[in-house]
Amino acid sequence: MALFLKANWENIIMANYEIDPKILSPFLPKGVELDLFNEKCYISLVGFMFKKTKLFTIPIPFFGNFEEINLRFYVKRKEENGSTKRGVVFINETIPYPIVAWTANKLYNENYTVVPTKHKIIEEKLVKKVKFEWLLNKKWNSIAVTTATTSEKMKPNSLESFIYEHYYGYTKTSENETEEYKLQHPSWKVSEVLDYKIECDFEAMYGKSFSVLNQTKPEAVFIADGSSVGIEWKRNQLDLNNERR
Repeated sequence: MALFLKANWENIIMANYEIDPKILSPFLPKGVELDLFNEKCYISLVGFMFKKTKLFTIPIPFFGNFEEINLRFYVKRKEENGSTKRGVVFINETIPYPIVAWTANKLYNENYTVVPTKHKIIEEKLVKKVKFEWLLNKKWNSIAVTTATTSEKMKPNSLESFIYEHYYGYTKTSENETEEYKLQHPSWKVSEVLDYKIECDFEAMYGKSFSVLNQTKPEAVFIADGSSVGIEWKRNQLDLNNERR
């Protein structure tokens, strides 16, 4: 399958908040339903490094390495054969380069926005410190963790594996149409998060619907090593009856 985008995703921080499913209903694409873990609905603030970015195997000069910040939630789609596809829906994806955002929005109907971003990664003998920042309304927002330097495989059926192991993306292109695409990457290793700090104005960044997160403490914060990731060019378009065209 041809890849639209290929890149290395590194130091993937996930701050995971329990959220009322009713808040997500207006953002839910047709043909999918919310995916719950232990009957709880989650939304994640994510920060990570995009590196060695290529579009259709062609490197992007000067713009191949950058930070991404996004807000996403979790869905699933039941197939007629009884199988289930687990995926994510992005409320917003933020990067620093207009040309990259324009390309993704134009070709893939995504919701990329552009703000200045920066990062700091400090590796010490026993700990690693990772921080991603983005400028909004003249104020730097951030997500930062202090982690152990060792990493290990995620435990099966854990919240970590639920959060990280969704391999499809779903985009709401209209009230009655949804596009489905597939992500390719191995199961990632994770490190223990020893401490974290989040400074994010969710309402200013993502809209009034998510203002509740300004007063909500994340239930868990994770970090994964990451890997090379591919996003397939082919997209399936779902109709009202949850059937592929």
